[in-house]
Amino acid sequence: MSPQASARLIGAAILIFCAVIMASSGTFVVAPGERGVEVTLGRVSPAFKPEGFGFKIPFVTAIHPISVRQQTAEDKAECYSSDLQQIQIDLRVLFRIPEGSVVKLFQDYFGDTFESLVAPRVHEALKEVAALQSAEQIVKNREQIKTRALEIARRKMGSLIIVEDIVIQNIVLTKELEHAIEAKMVQEQEAEKSKYLQQRVEIEANTSVIKAKGEAESIIIRGEALKKNPAFVDLQIVDKWDGLTPMVIGGEDKVMLTLQDIARYKDMKTNAPAVPVVPVRPSTPQRPVTR
Repeated sequence: MSPQASARLIGAAILIFCAVIMASSGTFVVAPGERGVEVTLGRVSPAFKPEGFGFKIPFVTAIHPISVRQQTAEDKAECYSSDLQQIQIDLRVLFRIPEGSVVKLFQDYFGDTFESLVAPRVHEALKEVAALQSAEQIVKNREQIKTRALEIARRKMGSLIIVEDIVIQNIVLTKELEHAIEAKMVQEQEAEKSKYLQQRVEIEANTSVIKAKGEAESIIIRGEALKKNPAFVDLQIVDKWDGLTPMVIGGEDKVMLTLQDIARYKDMKTNAPAVPVVPVRPSTPQRPVTR
């Protein structure tokens, strides 16, 4: 191959290589769920790049992707309660970056968005809420603590970051504080139990009084009714009669017998076996003995 042909071949290869490099460096792709921040020679474009394919100036312009999806980060916050007890709160923060804040966050905050912006605001909000509650109240009112801290954190960050939720996973207390709270809860439960037993005794006593009063009033009413209508007793006897005719025998100590008992007694006498009668010989008078 002649030197001229070799030179042409090398020149063509260089041109193709440069074209490929220019083409690859002159295009960009923004992935789904992201927005691109365009930086040209250190100057940030005020408008972000949407998802999809685009062109840029090769070797001069760079596209930095920023995620706008919801993100979840775990963290720990150290707080002090109103009674000066140290509390550690294990939490998860759900947040996302709105499209309108992509460029501003890239310009004003360096590094990870959660570490540089979200976490400090959330910690500050939790400390403000915890300082107004005792350690026992923080443990009992976990949902209220979370709701109030979420409101404060959203107000502190404004529209720059959208905090979707704060999830309090665990509240860690010192061993001494845990034992003190447990002992207090046991005492409260015992007090509630004693109060319940006292109320139960009072209710039972009131019930007995009401029942006795009702029985006394019932007796009075029945007595008045009997005075006004004596035949009512006979009516009660007829209603409760079982069909057996009573019979009174005896003197002062009367015995109540029924006709059925008398008939049964007669049958027993009739069916009883006869007892043989042994004749008794008359005794012979003894003669007096003469001497």
